Amino acid sequence: MRLQDLTGPEQLRGLSTAELLALGEEIRKVILETVASTGGHLAPNLGVVELTLALHTVFDSPHDKILWDVSHQAYVHKLLTGRYSRFHTLRQYGGIAGFTDPVESIHDHFHWGHASTSISAAVGMAQARDLAQEKYEVIAVIGDGALTGGMAYEALDHVGHAKTRMITILNDNSMSIAPNVGGISNYLARIRTGPSYQRVKQDMAETLKNIPLVGQQAFEFVDRLKEGVKHLLVSNMFFEDLGLTYIGPVPGHNLPALQEALRQARAYPGPTVVHVVTTKGKGVPYAEELPDKFHGGGPFDIKTGKMQGGSVTYSEVFGNTMTKMAQLDSRIVAITAAMPSGVGLAKYAKEFPQRYFDVGIAEQHGVTFASGLAKAGMRPVFGVYSTFLQRAYDQVIHDVALQNLPVVISLDRGGLVEDGATHQGLFDVTYLRAIPRMLCMAPKDENELQHMLYTGVNHTGPSAIRYPRGKAVGVPMDEVLMPLPIGKGELLREGNDVALVGLGTMVQACLAAADQLAKEGISAAVVNPRFFKPLDADLLTRVGRDSGAVVTVEEAYLTGGFGSAVLELFAKAGVDAKVKRVGIPDEFVGHGAPMYYQEQYGLTPAGVAEAARQLVAQVRSELDGRRRGKARKAPALVGDVASGADT
Repeated sequence: MRLQDLTGPEQLRGLSTAELLALGEEIRKVILETVASTGGHLAPNLGVVELTLALHTVFDSPHDKILWDVSHQAYVHKLLTGRYSRFHTLRQYGGIAGFTDPVESIHDHFHWGHASTSISAAVGMAQARDLAQEKYEVIAVIGDGALTGGMAYEALDHVGHAKTRMITILNDNSMSIAPNVGGISNYLARIRTGPSYQRVKQDMAETLKNIPLVGQQAFEFVDRLKEGVKHLLVSNMFFEDLGLTYIGPVPGHNLPALQEALRQARAYPGPTVVHVVTTKGKGVPYAEELPDKFHGGGPFDIKTGKMQGGSVTYSEVFGNTMTKMAQLDSRIVAITAAMPSGVGLAKYAKEFPQRYFDVGIAEQHGVTFASGLAKAGMRPVFGVYSTFLQRAYDQVIHDVALQNLPVVISLDRGGLVEDGATHQGLFDVTYLRAIPRMLCMAPKDENELQHMLYTGVNHTGPSAIRYPRGKAVGVPMDEVLMPLPIGKGELLREGNDVALVGLGTMVQACLAAADQLAKEGISAAVVNPRFFKPLDADLLTRVGRDSGAVVTVEEAYLTGGFGSAVLELFAKAGVDAKVKRVGIPDEFVGHGAPMYYQEQYGLTPAGVAEAARQLVAQVRSELDGRRRGKARKAPALVGDVASGADT
């Protein structure tokens, strides 16, 4: 069968092993060609081809529920469930998602994108099944990297106690994004490299069959003996001690062995763990050799694997600045949550291995770990994606801000990203500015980023810096790092008709918009606030009073965001200025290149210029009305236009 003829997984069940393996090779080819063009998660998907084929030949999807932890490894699943014809649109605006999405297919049961979550959801679905007295299987597929996240153990503890019938597939490839770290990783490595527990048990059973012992005592003796061998070969028997039956390790690219293990798990009345050992990047040499590089990323040359080059990225600037600061200050330490390359810390890790800590996919622990380091005199910097810091919000409040500790949180991917709703870094402005004592910064370019990092590590309390994914602006970099005056922005351009205030990289859009407006006779001031907490009250109130019209621009949610902070400031200071906020409305943002959403939400020079035109026209109209002796009747809030004094 050709992949293009496959409309659903039910067609797989009549195929021979040879036919399935041939289909698997076609799947690898399609994934490689597509991801080379669109970008995406290559290595994780190449590693689960046989496992996904086994799942869809043993189980009946969508009646049986297959839940993919994170779901960045679900491309094979998508191809087997009727999405081949649209697969070329992977991660593109209007195309199919890079993660599972129930809107996209009945075979996708959750919209996932964060790790360590599948077992919890699976326990819930299995319990609901039992309460409703229905009959279907629930299977959670989780990687060994996700087992560094504490939520997975909370779920395992629950299912072991409740004895809920469900199957957990542990996809063990020794990797998350980077090589795994920690005691659990070492434990799994011992199982992988030691003698096969299942094989030894089977061999022993065959031998004992030939011994002429009969009766209940003999069977009990055999069981006790097998249990002893089990504990001898697999120290502690972690999963079985939790109450889950362990099957494995199973070779993850041996299709018949995988199918047999899954059938055994399906036949068992209680919770099981099937330990599958796979190779990340399987079948593509450069992806096998560099699985961290090809975990996820942009387009690349399909023959060589060479990524598209270009100017320096914000992540690289972060890593270079960390290395530079650490050379000057022995108190500086770096922390990451299983993504040293993603946040730009690979170079730092090599140069300062004793002051570099990868805590695994454990953002909560990472934040509180940083607080402990800071309490004892160090200056920790936690490099993390904006979307993943959401998982540690309580720790940021309780363990960092409440203690007023000098922890720097460096938020990569602040703003729009290609990966969709689960990965958009759009909440951080709102959730960070709500925290007392938190110093919040956003650089207009890469040079300002390095100075903000220096400001953060020399600040006496907690601080956060948010910056976008991808290429930086390309400005010259200062040789000497300098602390920025706390809470002080900069006026980049004078203007009398309207003030454009762009947060972070939106400053560039405001500068370009001001150029457009100048050609139309509209004089626009441009402000780089630098800090979204505390605000530069003097600068912002001055430009508000001088122009009477202010446009705030942020690549973040408007609800409780930077524009809201400006409105609050104007209300408190009695500034009677019209404010129009440009940003993300109260809705989840899908996948696709950020430029499409920037265009949609007005986060472009043209969009900012149009917002300014509308606001200036309203102010001028009201001014003309007053001159003609008409009473001012403008409402306090029209759309996102407000009088600061009235809000």
